[in-house]
Amino acid sequence: MTREQKANVIQDLTATLGENSTIYLADISGLNALETSNLRRACFKANITMSVVKNTLLAKAMDASDKDFGELPDLLKGNTSIMLAEVANAPAKVIENFRKKSNKPVLKGAYIAEAIYVGDDMISALSNIKSKEEMIGEIIGLLQSPAKNVVAALQSGGGKLAGILKTLSER
Repeated sequence: MTREQKANVIQDLTATLGENSTIYLADISGLNALETSNLRRACFKANITMSVVKNTLLAKAMDASDKDFGELPDLLKGNTSIMLAEVANAPAKVIENFRKKSNKPVLKGAYIAEAIYVGDDMISALSNIKSKEEMIGEIIGLLQSPAKNVVAALQSGGGKLAGILKTLSER
């Protein structure tokens, strides 16, 4: 690869890192061709972009980026795949589901909305992160709950009151 090609790759990676707020780094070494293909297929179905990158080029792109990646450049050793997604917990869920059949991929680290997660032990915490849509749904549910209780109480009370008035008028 020529210097010009490397510069273009670094520039493209820097732009990609700048555009995404959910970035996972994983080690997929040890997977055979079929398993790698299945992992790529699972990523595609979950709307995750996965690609294998050269560590030195990714480290230079992280340095050139406006974001603070903290310890993540230090983790760039061995085989590194980058997973980009719009939903913060999607790559973690794909990795968890894929691990039911294999012991790979191994999570090296993740950058999610300016927070940095390091190590494979963070995978369960990352898979439990709620998406923006899930949080909005929960908030709306919580806001509607008191109003529903008041309406239900008024309706049930109104029925009881009408029944009492009818009984009294019949006497």
